[in-house]
Amino acid sequence: MFFMKLKLDMIKSEKSKMTKTSVEKRLQEKLVLDGAMGTELEKLGVKTNDLLWSANALINNQKSIYQVHADYFKAGADIAITDTYQANIAAFAKVGINHDQALDLIKKGVELAKQARDDFNPAGLVAGCVGPYGAYLANGAEYTGTYDLSFAEYQKFHQEKIKTLINAGSDLISVDTMPNFAEIKSVVKIINDLPNKIPYWISLSVKDENTLSDGTPLRDVIIWLGKQSGISGIGVNCTKIENITPIVSLMHHLTDLPIVVYPNPGDIYDPQTKTWTSVPHTDTFEQEVPRWLAEGANIIGGCCRTIPQDIEQITEIIKN
Repeated sequence: MFFMKLKLDMIKSEKSKMTKTSVEKRLQEKLVLDGAMGTELEKLGVKTNDLLWSANALINNQKSIYQVHADYFKAGADIAITDTYQANIAAFAKVGINHDQALDLIKKGVELAKQARDDFNPAGLVAGCVGPYGAYLANGAEYTGTYDLSFAEYQKFHQEKIKTLINAGSDLISVDTMPNFAEIKSVVKIINDLPNKIPYWISLSVKDENTLSDGTPLRDVIIWLGKQSGISGIGVNCTKIENITPIVSLMHHLTDLPIVVYPNPGDIYDPQTKTWTSVPHTDTFEQEVPRWLAEGANIIGGCCRTIPQDIEQITEIIKN
């Protein structure tokens, strides 16, 4: 029995390694990422202007989450990011959801994305989404990085959620909108220390084309990430389209990692009302995606305020 169990464990381990390797190979390809979750949920009547943001739908409108994922896969997306950016144990606790229920909701976020993937793009990937501690603060800190926690505090906040996303069957982890260099270092260690390895990317929240949101020179962050083992990609998201080209160029010159970009169109976020204000857009995906590809980006989608039609446009450019 011992040797039979050992053999089964070895087979499982080899299967896991092959799966990780196959996902990492796909992340080297030109792929289409999905677009905004919250924007589409709002259109479907989901409340998003509170501390849970789009994670509200995990509690009371799971069908709408499935619908948004389905719409993006139908628009051509190769990768869906789960509706778990703002879904964390501490935030759920504030609205009366206990620990085990919170983990079940995070797991459900993965299951909904997987179901939409299986229904509309079986070759697609599901990226379990991890948002920064700043998102939990619900005061716009994901765009400033103005918080200071110890590694133990970051571990307590992130580790169990990451494990849940992995155990629920995510193909990879998307660490989104990271504004704080100390938190970035902590999350990399947390993921790299897990026994069940999984591909993941780190996507940055930037102050401008040269600076992480917390003021750290972007060059320093990119060089550091490029030296770490285990990372499968580096990205930038939820900044205006105009910032992307110089950042992609900098990343391409400083690292060989796959480069992921998913900007917002340039609209303005108010952390007090938790709403967006539209502004005239000087650049479009149609204009900029070819430039991002030329500069070295290979995984491209949209963040807040983007819609399935934007993903259709990106798909048309990347796949033709």
